[in-house]
Amino acid sequence: MYGVSGTGAAVGEEWGARAARSRALAVLRVRGRALGLAVLPAAVAVVLYAGGVTGHFTGAVWDTARWVVTVLAVVVLVAATAVALVVGRARPAATPTVELAETAAPDLYRLVRELADRLDVPAPAGIALTPDCDSWLEDRTHRAHRARRTVSGDGAPVLVIGSPFLWWMRVAELRAVLAPVVAGTGPAAHPDIAAARRFVRGLDAAVAVPEEPGLDPLRRLGAHGVGRIARLLLRACRGHAAEMERGVAAAGSERAQAVEYGVRIVAQEQVGLAYAGWDRLLTRVALPAWRMGRWPAKLDAGVVSALTELSRRDRLADGFSSRLGERPACDLLEEPGAVDEATSLLAARLFHGGPAEHGPDWSPVEWSQYPEEVVDRKWRTDAARLHQVLDGLGVAASAAGTAPDPAGPTLTRVIDHLTTTRPPTGATDPTAPDAARPLPGGTPADTGSTGTGSTGTDRVGTAETATAPVETATDPAGTAPADTAQADPATDPHTDLDPAHLDDDEPVNPAAEALAGALSALLVREEAAREARVAAAESARAAEKSRKATAVPAAVSGPDGPLPLFPLQPPRTGRDLLADHVTAMVCCAAVDTAEAVPGLDWLDGPALIVGGERAADLGPKVLALVEDGDPEPLSRWLARTGVRPEKPVRLV
Repeated sequence: MYGVSGTGAAVGEEWGARAARSRALAVLRVRGRALGLAVLPAAVAVVLYAGGVTGHFTGAVWDTARWVVTVLAVVVLVAATAVALVVGRARPAATPTVELAETAAPDLYRLVRELADRLDVPAPAGIALTPDCDSWLEDRTHRAHRARRTVSGDGAPVLVIGSPFLWWMRVAELRAVLAPVVAGTGPAAHPDIAAARRFVRGLDAAVAVPEEPGLDPLRRLGAHGVGRIARLLLRACRGHAAEMERGVAAAGSERAQAVEYGVRIVAQEQVGLAYAGWDRLLTRVALPAWRMGRWPAKLDAGVVSALTELSRRDRLADGFSSRLGERPACDLLEEPGAVDEATSLLAARLFHGGPAEHGPDWSPVEWSQYPEEVVDRKWRTDAARLHQVLDGLGVAASAAGTAPDPAGPTLTRVIDHLTTTRPPTGATDPTAPDAARPLPGGTPADTGSTGTGSTGTDRVGTAETATAPVETATDPAGTAPADTAQADPATDPHTDLDPAHLDDDEPVNPAAEALAGALSALLVREEAAREARVAAAESARAAEKSRKATAVPAAVSGPDGPLPLFPLQPPRTGRDLLADHVTAMVCCAAVDTAEAVPGLDWLDGPALIVGGERAADLGPKVLALVEDGDPEPLSRWLARTGVRPEKPVRLV
């Protein structure tokens, strides 16, 4: 049985390697055809000149043909040389990573080398960490990448490991996960596969050359021409390159079958669990801190807490936390804390766009300080922004229109502004006297399917009353709101008083819509100002480094810039922003008047702790106020928890 299994693995590995080499040759044939087309005019010119020397091609026509072909050959050769230079010198894209020197992780390097020896493949040239739940081999033999590397290599690729794996996985699990990745160094060392990969990476880098800053108009025009040719060649070899990589992956996977196959099955389950916990940690916990100008300095350690909490809540993950008694893979690092801080800063830069270094507006925060430094500050900042917008809209401090309380803003002000006045129940009753009131033509209002005019008119009047009470109260004609829609629906096509139609055209809560729009505009201005500060700080830092005699080596490889490379979430809508700000105001009132405290939920982010338990039922109450203008659910929740909305709260 073992002999058959080993033979099958060898056959599968040989098939994958042969498929990869075959596809690599196909990629190189595309390069050869392009080279042949480039030298074809020159070859024709040589033939024409040879024919003239031997006396076969003589006469004015052949002389003209020689000159035309010679000029064409020179132009094509010059263009081909330019394309070759750009493709050869263009800097290929590199994943932003935190590189690990061997002195910083000797045990990890030893584990990888032992794994390469067992697989009988070359060891990777170095190890780097990325804030992602994935691992792969990356070629960094280009001279632009060699200048930034902390280790020397003989052309072997660099092993990139997802940093959450080191903290969540055990040593045996990490070895099992890395086995098929390290096995990929064997096919990567083949000359044909290496040449095909270099050609594809060069074409990919050449496509991005026209977008580089600092090019004059003439060079940018030439770069666009080179980019079009490179894009054409990429399209020609794209399918072959994809199949080549699949063959390399198949060969590596088959070769790694002999390394802890049973542990690999369990480790793959941990990969999926780690991805789920890492995503929740970034979007729910880290993102609010990044928006506040603080970045959690121990994201990788936090993912252990997040995954432990996920294991406790999810029955499918039950039992995974029992592995925590074994040796974690982060013990293979000499200074796990420093490495965690570096990867956490890189994660903030990639997913949020923060600065590359510390600053007054960008400082680290520990998990123990997160509730006070992030949660409480976020709530009070959002509440202050909400009241700033209310002040800008001219909203009074209370429904009676009194002057603002000098002691501070209150939650009552927000609730009163967002509350929509509901019509009495009798106004929508088709048996009420108003429903049978005669129209100007003397015909009583129909109480059937067309008798929704009174109901729909009352709703329109209610919306107008909520936004412009003065005009309704001082109508010189003294007519009721229902009189504004007494046109015959059968003769006036614009008088569509169907309630469903009004729901589509008229907002349910106009006050909330106006407040959400003002909040969105203010946040856009604040974000633009933040990006301007980040760009100014980056420019000043770059100018300071350029004035120094020796350049400071960068700790993080990859592209820089004030914008995030991988945004975590799309832009939020105005209604979502308003709901967040109202929730923040409610939390501030709860903390100041009901002895509640800010807390941290590892899977849901900022949390309000009331009586030692997380208030998980607050969201639907706030949405009822924001979307429907109904304050009753929130008022009952405030009364039940002992929150006093009329009391002023402390803001940032």
